[in-house]
Amino acid sequence: MEDAQENTAESGSSVQWSEEPAGLAKVPEVSLPEESEGCTRPLEAAPPKLCGYLSKFGGKGPIRGWKSRWFFFDERKCHLYYSRTAQDANPLDSIDLSSAVFDCKADAEEGTFEIKTPNRIITLKAATKQVMLYWLQQLQMKRWEFHNSLPVPPAAPDAALAGNGPALRLELEQEEEDQEALLCPVKTPTELVGVGAAWQPVHAKPSALQNISLKHLGTEIQNTMCSIRGNKQTQGAGHRPPGEDSPLSEETQREEQLSPPGPGTPGKDPANSQKPTPKSSLTTSLIQKAKSQSNTFPLFSEGLMWNRTAQEKVLALEQQVLMLTKELKAQKELVKILHKALEAAQQEKRVSSAYLAAAQDKDRLELVRHKVRQIAELGRRVEALERERESLAQTASLREQEIRELQQHVQLLLDKNQAKQEVICKLSEKVTQDFMKAPEEADRDFLSQQEKMEHLKDDMEAYRTQNRFLNSEIHQVTKIWRKVAEKEKALLMKCAYLQAQNCQVESKYLAGLRRLQEALGVEAGECSELLRQLIQEALQWEASEASADSIVLSPSTVSEYDEYGFLTVPNYEVEDLRLLAKIQALEVHSHHLLAHEAVERPLRERWATLGELAPSAELKQLLRAGVPHEHRPRVWRWLIRLRVQHLQAPGCYQALLSQGQACKHPAARQIELDLNRTFPNNKHFTCPTSSFPDKLRRVLLAFSWQNPTIGYCQGLNRLAAIALLVLDEEESAFWCLVAIVETIMPADYYSKTLLASQVDQRVLQDLLLEKLPRLMAHLGQRCVDLSFITFNWFLVVFADSLISNILLQVWDAFLYEGIKVVFRYALAIFKYNEEALLRLQDSLEIYQYLHFFTKTICDSRKLMHIAFNDMNPFPMKQLRQLRAAHRERLEAELNELEQLKAEYLETRAAQGPSVPEGCPSEDEGEAEP
Repeated sequence: MEDAQENTAESGSSVQWSEEPAGLAKVPEVSLPEESEGCTRPLEAAPPKLCGYLSKFGGKGPIRGWKSRWFFFDERKCHLYYSRTAQDANPLDSIDLSSAVFDCKADAEEGTFEIKTPNRIITLKAATKQVMLYWLQQLQMKRWEFHNSLPVPPAAPDAALAGNGPALRLELEQEEEDQEALLCPVKTPTELVGVGAAWQPVHAKPSALQNISLKHLGTEIQNTMCSIRGNKQTQGAGHRPPGEDSPLSEETQREEQLSPPGPGTPGKDPANSQKPTPKSSLTTSLIQKAKSQSNTFPLFSEGLMWNRTAQEKVLALEQQVLMLTKELKAQKELVKILHKALEAAQQEKRVSSAYLAAAQDKDRLELVRHKVRQIAELGRRVEALERERESLAQTASLREQEIRELQQHVQLLLDKNQAKQEVICKLSEKVTQDFMKAPEEADRDFLSQQEKMEHLKDDMEAYRTQNRFLNSEIHQVTKIWRKVAEKEKALLMKCAYLQAQNCQVESKYLAGLRRLQEALGVEAGECSELLRQLIQEALQWEASEASADSIVLSPSTVSEYDEYGFLTVPNYEVEDLRLLAKIQALEVHSHHLLAHEAVERPLRERWATLGELAPSAELKQLLRAGVPHEHRPRVWRWLIRLRVQHLQAPGCYQALLSQGQACKHPAARQIELDLNRTFPNNKHFTCPTSSFPDKLRRVLLAFSWQNPTIGYCQGLNRLAAIALLVLDEEESAFWCLVAIVETIMPADYYSKTLLASQVDQRVLQDLLLEKLPRLMAHLGQRCVDLSFITFNWFLVVFADSLISNILLQVWDAFLYEGIKVVFRYALAIFKYNEEALLRLQDSLEIYQYLHFFTKTICDSRKLMHIAFNDMNPFPMKQLRQLRAAHRERLEAELNELEQLKAEYLETRAAQGPSVPEGCPSEDEGEAEP
């Protein structure tokens, strides 16, 4: 039973079969109604026929599965017909390919593809993938040729339409060239496709019952009868003279010529040959009624009754052969049973003869014992056979139950088939009644239908033309859109480059003004006044440009605050510092614009495609390059959870807050003092209405209760503030502070003695001597101690030193790799400004430059490259060894200092309080009036 709906054949068309030369299989030829005289086409060479065996998926219930079908293509109607075998007289059904689409899924079985029409979806399977590709390409080409076939205009075409003919032909030729350029031809599998494939064995042929189409049972019966009739005629031709034909064959030929093939031709079902169904009686009544009304009605013929009689005889003979075969099989089984009984009797006879021939009682007793053992063995075999019989009986009962279920299902199918047959009979009666109508009414209906068909064809052609036009329009608009997008991208890149150049020019202009001011000094008053005026105007450029509404894209606009609320140009009281800050902000903006397209956009795309985070070398490189603003909170939460997952507990932060509310911590006063000193250049901590100071207070108090050995240390407020600005959650910022103080930094880094911090300063001195010997020699000659500057770097991880975008990039790698990143960046900062430091000769100038030189760093990519490439090798083993050595020396120095302090206190205590001579004591001062 097919799962798709039938497509009824169009009126006026018929399917005929023609014999191919050289004994090839039958191939259908579809004849259509004659076209008008104006629709003739030039004669061309006949193309190879598209036909072959394919497997079609269909059916319902237990017979649902793949069925082998012979498919052949009708080029005139663009229909794909199929039948059970290549020798069948009538096709089972057809597929309209004119409006169908083809689909080949990658995850489907090899060779499987689909044909999707507006009414149904047909699933087919070829023997190999090459055959599937050949069928798909040929069907696409046939559909393309069918849609692109130009209809010839009528005998008197309109002048306007005739004028558009050449243009339309040129357009179609261009489309055909484009289609040929897109398609890659597949080699024709000659053994599996074409007329010769009818004689090839079918791949994976299903069972005969499964391969029969129950939905087109009438067509199957007609094809079977035609096959039997052809075999009989072939056999009878050998017993008759060549020129003689029996009346039966003539009647059969007359019936084949008069009755059109189709699924509605009545026939007899082989399965119901013993009992005539209502369909056969109804069909007989229809035949008699048609004969009584019109003797020339060609739908039924007298030869049909003879065919039924012959079919009944054939079926009767087949049943008789089956019965004889079963009887022969039963006789053979009976003979086998008798042979076994004869052998048992002969064995019993031999045993009895041996018992009688025994000379002594002992021998006879042994024979009896042997017989008893045989009887016991046979008893056991009987019991085993009995158990086997019981199991077989259970299996038989299960089989009977399954048979009953299958019989019920078959009965259900028969009922459905009976209902369909009744519908077919009713439709046959209706068709007979329609044929009996007056010819004039039929002609009028035919003319009206033909007129409607002509209108529909015109509409279809108009829609096809419109579709081609819209496709070309979409193609052109897409090309235009792509060109515009490319131009827009190029203009944006050019604009960014020009903005960067403008920022550089402006920074150079400001730097020139500053150098000119330093060179002139206070000698020329008018020139100094003019320079100050120019500097003030330069510093006020940004405010005037930001307030201009008419300018959409200001070339040198630098926003007042960055993404995290830091001032890009701090309001220093000294004019030179403000000028330097403005120059540095312009340089940073310039580098950002130049690196946006080349570096930042690919980096954002890599972070966007990164799925679940996991420790890896790729993640390490991405963190060193910096996390984009939109991904940084998620990445930091993952890094913090990786550090403190053994310390986290549900409700821990809330419990610490409750403890702080119940009892005041000793460090609460110092925390309040440091809140107002936290990032004065950040709007989140300076605005009176901001909630960040309250959040920072709660985080620091909770940490002071979490770690009583440290409590609170100056510098922790900056660490917690950075975490709050990025994570924007109190609890996440609290655990970030815990991760830094308790897992990343050494244990006594923030203790009262700051022992580990002092050790790291000495380790940094050794690394600077190793990595930058020329700079350290220059600073050593001028007695410059770098620990005054670098101590705060390590304590707050550059929170007060670097600009925000470089600072957060350092923190990205610091939270993942640890304290070694701080050493790398400390060395990189000195390497970045090495030449500028070498140019300074005075120690006071060097100290002044060291206080603000970290703010002059604007190229984050260069700094990152120096830290992680130029400073290599940088093994952690060396860092541990240096720490251990300096810690031992520092502890010895501290112990010696403690001993000196103790000795001093003992000496002072032994001397007692004494007043030098000539100095009045406090008691004497009180005794005076």
